[in-house]
Amino acid sequence: MQKDLLYTKTHEWVRVEDAIAVIGITDFAQEQLGDITYVELPAVGTVLEAGQEMGSVESVKAASELYCPVSGEVVAINEELEATPEKVNTDPFGEGWMLRVRLSAEPAGLLSPEEYEEIAKAEH
Repeated sequence: MQKDLLYTKTHEWVRVEDAIAVIGITDFAQEQLGDITYVELPAVGTVLEAGQEMGSVESVKAASELYCPVSGEVVAINEELEATPEKVNTDPFGEGWMLRVRLSAEPAGLLSPEEYEEIAKAEH
């Protein structure tokens, strides 16, 4: 559990750095999915609304949609995940980040680490 992040009920994490939100999926999410084999992300320049589908991840067990936790424009995607999607498994909060979004609004409705931990425990 990373204390400097905010979380969603759908297991995405957000780190706000100035007006840019770095987004990925949580350690719990990658654990539930198993070995990730493919990550589909939106194109740079895509404008997303909080709660909107932003891509998907596929694993040996399942496929799962990803939902954008914030509103804004995609300014970068982690292109390394195309060739090495397993980085999401090995370092979900670091090298496994998925995208960077320039915020168009203040993030709202996100969970604290403690609130997220309760949800993850309940689903485990």
